[in-house]
Parts: sequence; C-alpha cells; structure tokens
Amino acid sequence: MANLGGNLAQLLDIGAKGAIHIGLLGRGIGASLSPIMHRQEGERQGLDYHYHLIDFDALALGNEHLGDVVDLLEKVGFGGVNVTHPFKQAVLEHLHQLAPDAREIGAVNTVIFEDGQRIGHNTDCWGFAESFRLGLPDAPRNRVLQIGAGGAGAAVARALIEVGVEALFVFDTDPTRAQALAARMREVGYEVAVITDISSAASFDGIVNATPIGMDKYPGMPVDAECLHAGQWVADIVYFPRETRLIKHAAAMGCATLPGTGMAIFQAVKAFELFTGRTPSREEMTRSFEAAA
Repeated sequence: MANLGGNLAQLLDIGAKGAIHIGLLGRGIGASLSPIMHRQEGERQGLDYHYHLIDFDALALGNEHLGDVVDLLEKVGFGGVNVTHPFKQAVLEHLHQLAPDAREIGAVNTVIFEDGQRIGHNTDCWGFAESFRLGLPDAPRNRVLQIGAGGAGAAVARALIEVGVEALFVFDTDPTRAQALAARMREVGYEVAVITDISSAASFDGIVNATPIGMDKYPGMPVDAECLHAGQWVADIVYFPRETRLIKHAAAMGCATLPGTGMAIFQAVKAFELFTGRTPSREEMTRSFEAAA
C-alpha cells in the first residue's frame, strides 16, 4: 500500500468496536455539509456514528492514491464511503459489485463495505429526482439542456428521464464524455442527444448545470447570461455557495430555479439509509443542513 502520509494516518485507529465510521472522498470538500447531516442524524438515532472528511487536496494525495485510500478504509473497519468530485467514475475500478442504479448510470457516490465486498450505489439520481419533484413540480419538460456529463451528470441525466423529460440534450466541454453518457443511456433504453454548441440555450424549456462551475473553487457560470430568459427554469447541482451565480442570475431574470441544496440533502438521506439500514428523518436532516448553511 502506498504511503498515504498526512493526517490520514489517524484513521488507522478509529476507536471503539461497534461504532460506525463513514468517509467522504473528494477534493476541496472542506465546506461539505454532509458530515453535519450524517452526524446529527446518527446521534438522533442513538448510534455511535462518525463521518470523516477525506480531502485529497488537504492531504496532498494524488488521484492515483484513490485505490489505496479505499483499501485502507475498508481495512481499518469503515462501514463505507461517500464519493464526490472527481472520483465518482474513477472509483468503479476499485469495487466488486454495482447496484442496478449505479450500473445503469456508470457512476457511484456511495460505497458499502460488506462481507469483504465493496458495493457501489448511486444516491445522486434519487436525490436530484426527489428535489426536482418537490421544487419544480410544474416545470415544462419537453426539451431540456444538461451541461456536464461527468459522474454527477450521469446521475442527473438518469433522474431527468425519470421525472419525465421528453427530449434531453447533453453538452460537455469534452465531447467524448457527452457521447459516452448518451451511449450508456441508450444501452438501458433511454435516448439522449449530444450537442456541441450551447449558444441556442435560450430555446430550451430548462437548463441544468451538472458541472462544478459555480463552486468557490470553480467560479463563474456554465452558460452565457444572455442565453437565459424568463419562462425557462434553471437547476444547479452545486450547493456551496447555496446560491450560485447561475441561480442568482436566473432568478433575477424571472426563471424558476432549483438550487443544489435539495439534491445534497436527499442524496444524504438515501446514503444514510444504506450505511445504517435505518430510515432517516428527511425533515431532521434538512434542518441540520439549513442550520449549517
């Protein structure tokens, strides 16, 4: 096993038997609100539940250490991990099994360690779909543009189809990623079109940002401001900051908006259930998120 260095060494001794230890793997995740949602729900349920941030940036780890970190966490007794940018697809090669949702999507954000097996799930899809159903129940769904075809984008595309989008068009700055996403969706019976120019974004009923653009680490907007107009709806998967520049501008233009907060909460709700086998309170987890945001 590679020398992982940094304060990851503290995980070699994670404390009392019977405790539940979960990690979040990603880059630039110091501001994540997943820990407080999970920890407070664990406490509410009377569990000895610990949620650790494993930030590859803070730990000065390269992407090539992903497999070593997963190995270490399983070895020291973690119950599983959440996975975020940029590892939702890269983690696949370090798993033994995929749940049906993750297999369809081709990306994983939740891994369960169970009986020597690493089982990948995707709770992002359900999280975005549930957020959409609650936040944009009457949104037109004839033609929708999704920007971003990475790990989160794959889950969002599947969710958009699930909530009834009739024609989904995907753009990515790397056209091969968009083509791969469309091909994966076709394999499971869904048609997704790929476009290479989003100057026509104004012609769509709705626009979804499924990229990291809008995070503090990746400032800006994924689409030109003049492409938005009142009558469209705009959704974002970025939740920190809570209102991205895209969401703020869209709201000012008169668009219906869906910030990334709903997806962040609901994916955590489903992940907690997978980690513990218990039904969490979405209301309590929402309150934890709102209080910390």
